[in-house]
Amino acid sequence: MLLVAMTATAQQYKYETGGTLGVSGYLGDVNNSNLFRHPGITGGGLFRYIHNSRWAFKANLNYASISGNSKDIELQFPEQEQFSFSSSLIDLGLTAEFNFLNYGRGPLYKKYKPITPYMVAGVGFVFAISNGHNQASFTVPIGIGVKYKYKDRLNLGFEFTMRKEFSDRIDGLSDLFGIKHSFAKNTDWYSFASFSVTYEFGKRCIKCNYIE
Repeated sequence: MLLVAMTATAQQYKYETGGTLGVSGYLGDVNNSNLFRHPGITGGGLFRYIHNSRWAFKANLNYASISGNSKDIELQFPEQEQFSFSSSLIDLGLTAEFNFLNYGRGPLYKKYKPITPYMVAGVGFVFAISNGHNQASFTVPIGIGVKYKYKDRLNLGFEFTMRKEFSDRIDGLSDLFGIKHSFAKNTDWYSFASFSVTYEFGKRCIKCNYIE
C-alpha cells in the first residue's frame, strides 16, 4: 500500500518551465531544397500547462538567426542577379501538444510512460530584422518531438518544428521573379531543431474519496 501511494503522488504538477537551445533553418527565395544549408542558432524559454498525461499547452519565446545566398542554388534569377541575406528573428508561439503515450510517472494501472513521442501545432508571431529592415508576420508552427522524464520533476526533450510565415519577407526578399505573392501564397518557411530542459511546479489538488 505504501509503494502504491508513493507511486501515485509522482504525477502531481500542473506547470512546467525551462529553456531550449538548438539550430535554425530556412526555406525561401534563395534556398528551395536544403533546410539546413546555412544553419543558424536558436534559443529561448518555454512555459507549459500540463492538462493531463496526453495533452499540454505551451507558450514559447525564441531568438533565432537565419541566412541564405542564391549562389548556393541552381535557380537563375532575371538578369543573373545574386541575392543574399542574414536575419534575426524573435519568435512567439502558442501551441497544443498531443502525447502518443500516457506521459509521466504514476500508478501502474494507468500505464504511464517516462518517454513519449508527441506532435505539436498552433499559432505564432515573428518579428524579423533582415538587412536593416523590420518585418512582422503571423506564423503557423507544426512539428514533432519526444519527451523523457529524467526525474519526477525534471524533463528532457527534443523538438523539430516548421514555421510557415505569411509575409514573404523574413529574408528581406520578395517577388524576385516579378510574380506578386499574397498572404496565403509565398515561399518563406523557417525551422527549429532544439533540445529542452524543463522543471515542473504547481502541485495539483488531489482529493481522496474516503468513506468512514
